[in-house]
Amino acid sequence: MKIFWVLFRFLTMFLIFFSSIVSLTVQGFTGTYGINYGRIADNIPSPDQVVTLLRAAKIKNVRIYDADHSVLKAFSGTGLELVVGLPNEYVKDMSANADHAVSWVKENVQSFLPGTNIRGIAVGNEILGGGDTEMWAALLGAVKNIYNATQTLHLTDIQITTAHSQAVFANSYPPSSCIFKDNIVQYMKPLLEFFSQIGSPFCLNAYPFLAYMSDPENIDINYALFQSTQGIDDTKTDLHYDNMLDAQIDAAYAALEDAGFKKMEVIVTETGWASRGDDSEAAATVNNAMTYNYNLRKRLAKRKGTPLRPKMVVKAYIFAIFNEDLKSGPTSERNFGLFKPDGSIAYNIGFHGLKSSSADTLLLSLKDIRAQDWSRPHFLVSAISAVALLVFLR
Repeated sequence: MKIFWVLFRFLTMFLIFFSSIVSLTVQGFTGTYGINYGRIADNIPSPDQVVTLLRAAKIKNVRIYDADHSVLKAFSGTGLELVVGLPNEYVKDMSANADHAVSWVKENVQSFLPGTNIRGIAVGNEILGGGDTEMWAALLGAVKNIYNATQTLHLTDIQITTAHSQAVFANSYPPSSCIFKDNIVQYMKPLLEFFSQIGSPFCLNAYPFLAYMSDPENIDINYALFQSTQGIDDTKTDLHYDNMLDAQIDAAYAALEDAGFKKMEVIVTETGWASRGDDSEAAATVNNAMTYNYNLRKRLAKRKGTPLRPKMVVKAYIFAIFNEDLKSGPTSERNFGLFKPDGSIAYNIGFHGLKSSSADTLLLSLKDIRAQDWSRPHFLVSAISAVALLVFLR
């Protein structure tokens, strides 16, 4: 019995020591898998119910497009990690008024800490390449003022980013040929320089769905869906691509390298596949959406990089939790959700919805851990705890 108590004490001390090391590590993204929580809808669950849903599905990383206080309150004490958004309509004001940036951060971020685990602030969404060129010019000032506000308020663990669409790129095929558009470079380079100084990643909204829809005659849908395919070869780098998402990410890496930022990490802040569309959107089907999101989940679970950056593990936020029935545009825009309004799964890619059995919700298999956003250190801590508990009970 004595040997068991010695082992128990050793494991307990190791657990405390290991936990202290883990707690010192600051990350903007835990694991590899996250999800976007869009709310342009009148039929989705309350924020409290969404928290229950996300915890049942074991999805830890979440992005929202504003800083809605009902959402921030619902996420308090849950352990879920949240990136809040400064909506585009605030960007010009935040750029022109540093005091307004401090007030915004104080009201929408600081006042909810530490209960709500806010890990980042996304300043605008897809601004560069959009229709408002005045906002292009204002973006860097807004980013700097929001960052300076976090420093003034001593919120040093908050990561500042902004997400870009494919509209910022030129010549993205093959991936190695990708560069930033001429009219974007004058705004992009100073932004990248600042992000390089503060350690922020390049955030990319990447949609193989949209790329395929734009050229179905010349793109193999299996290539877009992570299915078996011949793929493509990049003759400049001698690299082979068996799926489009990797190619899109490496195109971003190529553009960054061309601009002088070879070491900057790319994080996919949006990707997904519509399950329904207009007559002109034939690829928007439940089967294709299920195939893309299931295969994407498997790909992220491998915790590997891309052909061009094999050591830079791919991280992605899926779009989105729910269909958003009040969105404008084509039908596909309203049909990217993984879950139905009642919290059940829209199609099966291995998640548990609100209607799953309690046993399914509570069981956390090794496969689930690998496929989700629970990092290996957390898993190791949990495993050590379990062993120590068994020893104690014995």
